[in-house]
Amino acid sequence: MTTPQAGATARRTLRDRLRMRGAVAASGGLRGFVAWWGRALMAWLPRRWRLALGMDRGRLLLQPGGGGVQLRLEDGEGLRDLARLPDLEPEVSATDTLLRLLAPASQDLPRWLLLPASVALRRRMLLPAAASERLRDVVGFEIERQTPFAADAVAFDARLVARRDGDAQIDAELIAVPRTALQAAEAALGDLAGNLAGIDVLGADGATLGINLLDPAQRRQQADPLRPWNLVLATVVVVATAAMLWQTLYNRRAAADAFEQVASERAGAARGVALERQQLLDIVDGQAFLDRTRAGRPTAVEVLEDLSKRLPDSTYLEKLAIEGGRITLIGRSNEASALLGRLEGSRLWRAPALAGALQPDPRTGRDIFTLTADLATAPQEPRRASGQ
Repeated sequence: MTTPQAGATARRTLRDRLRMRGAVAASGGLRGFVAWWGRALMAWLPRRWRLALGMDRGRLLLQPGGGGVQLRLEDGEGLRDLARLPDLEPEVSATDTLLRLLAPASQDLPRWLLLPASVALRRRMLLPAAASERLRDVVGFEIERQTPFAADAVAFDARLVARRDGDAQIDAELIAVPRTALQAAEAALGDLAGNLAGIDVLGADGATLGINLLDPAQRRQQADPLRPWNLVLATVVVVATAAMLWQTLYNRRAAADAFEQVASERAGAARGVALERQQLLDIVDGQAFLDRTRAGRPTAVEVLEDLSKRLPDSTYLEKLAIEGGRITLIGRSNEASALLGRLEGSRLWRAPALAGALQPDPRTGRDIFTLTADLATAPQEPRRASGQ
């Protein structure tokens, strides 16, 4: 059962390891950081996927000793033995023999010389944190003080072990191997020594130290056979992603244009319907207003009936006109001056009056008159506003 203290210790150890590896990557500049970050991301993929993508292929370790060279593979799963290359005659090519022993998938792996822990001299040093940016150059000045060898007599490298005091200082380790021991190991490799990508040292725990003792000028960069395919795949992915994004944008724009067109058509139809509705309302309101106006005025029959009751028998009409709510009477009467009194008080009209002077007619002996009056109309309700 895991205790809370043990869990906290494990989390702290993992955090320290991640921070230390990030610091090591940062010490290599932007390129080193990008490489470290890429490896960290690829570590989350299944190993089968990493192998298919040309990642985590590992490296081929050549470890001389015991009358031959032990061939070992180091990858994400650790170290494992592949085969053993026996001592060969000088005229026999070690490279050809190596290719016959290895599987095709391992023949193009980067080749590293692996030295035993007994030939390496290791020294721990406490350095300022700023030294991590150029750690190898810094420890190079400490070789003669930390080891019994001259600087040009050893092959060396350095690694970051831990950080302390709030990242103000670092624990670094200097690993130095005498060049005589290195030359002996390279001689045991034969013609394989000319194709080395690096030299590492086996630690006391059986794992490699993760250093490179080979001089930077002599390090051979092994060409990755899958690199062109990876570049092609990366290009295809970038192009496909760009095409997908462009297609998505095109589809969105097409959908937006179609929606705008439909909305415009529907808005135009809605405006047309609203206009027709308003016209219909205006017609209905106008018709209703006319109907109310007509209903509030007396009819011609009612006017004629009331006039026949009020006019004396000696009066006859030549013309009766009802226009625009106004009544006009033209006729002849022996009692023309008394007609106004007779017409007063009717509910069908208001304000009867003579239009001009009375004119005598010598032929009939009667007076010609012209009377006007306003039709009486009932009060009208205010017309409702348009659109209500």
